[in-house]
Amino acid sequence: MDPDQRPAGAFTDPDLLRRVISALVLVPVAVGTAWLGGWLFALFWLAGAAVVLWEWNRLILPDAPPVLFGGETVSIAAAVVLLRFFWNPGFALIALGVGTGIALALSPRGRSRWAIAGLAYAAAVVAGPVILRDDAALGFVAILWLFALVWGTDVGAYFAGRSIGGPKLWPQLSPKKTWSGFIGGALLGTVLALGVVRVAGLPLTVPLALVTLVLAMASQGGDLFESFVKRRFSAKDAGTLIPGHGGVMDRLDGFLVAAILAALIGLARGGFGQPAAGLLVW
Repeated sequence: MDPDQRPAGAFTDPDLLRRVISALVLVPVAVGTAWLGGWLFALFWLAGAAVVLWEWNRLILPDAPPVLFGGETVSIAAAVVLLRFFWNPGFALIALGVGTGIALALSPRGRSRWAIAGLAYAAAVVAGPVILRDDAALGFVAILWLFALVWGTDVGAYFAGRSIGGPKLWPQLSPKKTWSGFIGGALLGTVLALGVVRVAGLPLTVPLALVTLVLAMASQGGDLFESFVKRRFSAKDAGTLIPGHGGVMDRLDGFLVAAILAALIGLARGGFGQPAAGLLVW
């Protein structure tokens, strides 16, 4: 076997202990706020979106004036408030449109597209979870399904990749990611997410299993996208806030992709009244 394809060993990563400790702190907080729902849940994810936006701007737009971050954050917050009060995406899109104008006006020359991308990226962090959780009947189940999918995918990819090794998934973007990790992550994330559905007493169907598998793979695409951004701007991590992971952006790169896609599927099938049901009940 090529030396680059040899397994690194699942328990040889010096960051493993810090990853576990971070998870023991963050998982109960995330699940607890999901259980409570409402504005506390929305504010929790709005805070996450703000940190992601700050890390994005620090990485890509270090010369931007502070008012850019402030204006974009206010526009995302306004979008969340309008969405939760009126359940009409038009009002939220108007708020994000104002944020887009701020990004165009205040971003450094030649970086306006990156500023707008950062606004959309951060908005996805809060939009997906809030839309799904605000389904009164199945919102909490949908969030648990989402957590199981993304966390299971991350854990499966980490341990399968380091234990099995093998061909690299996309070495130009992420030299450590392997096909074995990609497949192992997608399978574990799918199994755990479907387990949540089963425990909740909902029917397990082929369409739901396929959607779950696709979103497990898409979440890894979010990881690859962030790897591309960091490589493009010569950074190893987006931040240092979470021990063992880097920044909040590093922790939520796959989650935000899976969350916004899940919300869009739920909205397409269940509307704003029942997005979680539209996602989970086929």
